Amino acid sequence: MTVPAPPLDRLDARELARELGLVEEIEQYLAGLPGRSGPAVPPGPGPAAPAPCPPGAHGSVRQPWNHGHPLPRRSLLDLLARRPARPAEVTVAGHLRLTSRYLAEAGWTQGALWDDRGRVCLLGAQTAVLAHGYGTAYTVRRARAQVMEVLHATGRPVPSPDVWNDRPGRRQAEVHALLERARARAHALGI
Repeated sequence: MTVPAPPLDRLDARELARELGLVEEIEQYLAGLPGRSGPAVPPGPGPAAPAPCPPGAHGSVRQPWNHGHPLPRRSLLDLLARRPARPAEVTVAGHLRLTSRYLAEAGWTQGALWDDRGRVCLLGAQTAVLAHGYGTAYTVRRARAQVMEVLHATGRPVPSPDVWNDRPGRRQAEVHALLERARARAHALGI
């Protein structure tokens, strides 16, 4: 199943990063990459929602990454005011679950927010979930704080989850395990 690119036609990547409070963190991250300088270029816009895959061997249907969450829809007032739809509300735990699902469907990469094939890193997946209209910048900041809490609690002190994501030898399964632990922590905290 292919994953649509985040609807970044509605968002300015720099404005999104500034809103998240991550401009400096992203610039430092990108400056530290070998042979890279400057911000990454986000992929172009894709379709609004992925279509479900055909039935599998046992008659089950693979669900899209955002299954169980309503699609953000523009109200009549949004249309008249020519503004984007209000984000669909998700908890911090819900954001972390959607991030893991998006990462599983799009594919995982290191050293870039996303690549030409649509694969994303941890931050790229969080950005894509937000760009698709799930949660707010505040939700993303709180989710990143939960990821950092898990990293530090498990003896892996790093300056950001992105540095951890890009360590040589890191595997996609480890990223999903980290997101699941952070999701469970957020759920236990009721956020």
